[in-house]
Parts: sequence; structure tokens; C-alpha cells
Amino acid sequence: MSSAPMPTLMLVPTGIGCDIGGYAGDALPSARLLAAASGCLITHPNVMNGASLYWSDSRVHYVEGYGIDRFAVGEWALRPVRRQRIGLLLDAGIEPELAQRQIQVAEGCRASLGLDIGPVIATDTPLEVTLECGASGASWGRLGCPDALLRAGERLKQAGATAIAVVARFPEDPDSEELAAYRQGSGVDALAGAEAVISHLLVKHLQIPCAHAPALDPLPLDPQLDPRAAGEELGYTFLACVLVGLSRAPALVTDGPHTTGDLSIEQLGAVVVPDGALGGEAVLACLERNLPLITVENPSVLSVTAEGLGLGGTVLQARSYTEAAGFVLALREGLSPVALRRPLPLLQRLD
Repeated sequence: MSSAPMPTLMLVPTGIGCDIGGYAGDALPSARLLAAASGCLITHPNVMNGASLYWSDSRVHYVEGYGIDRFAVGEWALRPVRRQRIGLLLDAGIEPELAQRQIQVAEGCRASLGLDIGPVIATDTPLEVTLECGASGASWGRLGCPDALLRAGERLKQAGATAIAVVARFPEDPDSEELAAYRQGSGVDALAGAEAVISHLLVKHLQIPCAHAPALDPLPLDPQLDPRAAGEELGYTFLACVLVGLSRAPALVTDGPHTTGDLSIEQLGAVVVPDGALGGEAVLACLERNLPLITVENPSVLSVTAEGLGLGGTVLQARSYTEAAGFVLALREGLSPVALRRPLPLLQRLD
């Protein structure tokens, strides 16, 4: 008989160009492996979203990044549900034909996948998304009209939506060097930082699951396309994966007593994160609780390392997600990961 599931948190911060997880759902295989090793994986849309591609797994809990931060500091819990009713929020700045493509994806997911979707609302004014790049090279962005986003979200929640899929019109420059580099596997996703701004804002305000998909015109065919970017080239929208992810996203328990089956930070058994991206709120909160931290060699534009934070030998350093899954499985089985390595250090003696 196998051991009980050990809830594990997998983080791949968005917009920092990770080799694994910086593209269109290319961290999905790693997430599936960690879900199998742990029996219960909590991760965010950036890991699971593959544009037209997705993977449904009852062991994986799809939680937006702001919700993960509140979970990690112990303010919120996660409540698994059978289904969510997903409201669709469209930016008024999306052209009519492109907006209709989003609605057709939602209709297709209702008809073919049986998802509970609706109602649909457009913002009362365009959101006016702009893209930025930080000094580190990480992407981020701004909303010209954030109040319009919140008003539309409030109306969807009042109409009975228990989760919200957002589609905003993003600026695009199909001839830019940055886009060409990204499509060929050597750049940062210029959209990801602004997407996080949108979803964080909605989750903070409404306290229900939310995730975002950008509205963009299709790009011309690129025969040299990196496989990690291919998921974004398969259709007219990136919405399908968001709808599937939100369809069973756990409810966010922000107050009141917890019930049997709720997931809280006290149950978390390990955190898996790229070795240069240790500065986020969730990671630091988990370190304060002395939770096992597994870092994975997964290069990005950031370099916030265990050594830089003075963590010394308290971190389990994995060379790949395959090795990280081995650490997770060892912890789940009650094995000391130290016992699996050679040379085996001598026991510490206290004077």
C-alpha cells in the first residue's frame, strides 16, 4: 500500500525566462511527474497553461499566484471542488472578430469537455494593457483602466460565477527581435508579467480563482520555431487551457473554519522552485516554516540563490525535475534524502 499523498508546492515564476516553464506549458511534464511523486501538487497557471494544450489531473491543484502567496503565509486555505462555474471576462479593446474567437473556444469547451461556463461580459472600457521590461530582464506591465477590470469581475461574481477567465487585448509587435528570440527558444515571455498583474489584481479583489489568456493576432508560420513555443501557435486563442484549469481549481477559503479536505500550509510537505528564483513571497514564507526546499537547476534571468540568501546546507539541490521528484518521493516515504547520497556525512556531535 502506498503512503498517503504529501502536498507539494511547485513554483516556476512567470516572466523570467526559465528554461523549463518559461514557455507554452513546457513545465507540464515536470508537473505531472511531481504530481505522481507527491500524490498532491499545488501549482500555478504559468506551469499548467499550454495555450491550445492542457492536461487535466485530479492530483494537481491550479492556483493563481496571489492565492499561492496567501496560502503560503497561512492566510488562505484551498478547498477542492467538483467543478467551478467560469465567468468569461473580455476586454472591450478586443476587436469583434477576435472576441468572437474567444467565445467560440468557450462554446467548444462547453460542448466537448462539459465545462460550466458563463456568463460572458465585456469591460465597459478598454483595459489598455502596456508591456514593460525590468532591469533584470523580467517582464511586467500595466493596466490603463484597472477599475474597468474590477467592475466587470464584480458583475460576473454577482451573477454566480465562482471562477473567472480573463482575456485582455495585448499590444503586439510581430517584427520585434524579442518575439523572434522567444519563438526560437532564447528569450523571456514579454506578456507574462502583465498577465500576472491582471490575475493578481482580480484574485486579491474578488477572492475567487482567476486566470488570464492574452488576445493576439495569429503569427506567420516560423519553420525554426522552438518546440517549447509551439503550443501558442496552434489556434486563434490561448483560452482553452485556462478554462480547463479553472474548471476544477480549488475554492479559496479566505475566512471561517476549515472543513475536512481543505488544504492548508500546515499540510505542505515540500516546495520545488528554480534555484535562481528563491526571492518570492511564497518561498520565503515556506522557509520561515522550515519546510523542505528543493531547488532545481532551471536557468532564468534571475539569480536569487540559496547561497545568496545564506541558506547553506538546508536546501536539497536537484539537477533536474526528475531528481526533484525523487526527493519528493523520498520525503513522502519518510526517507531522509541525505541517506540516498554518497559520501554519507558523519553524525553531528554536540560538545
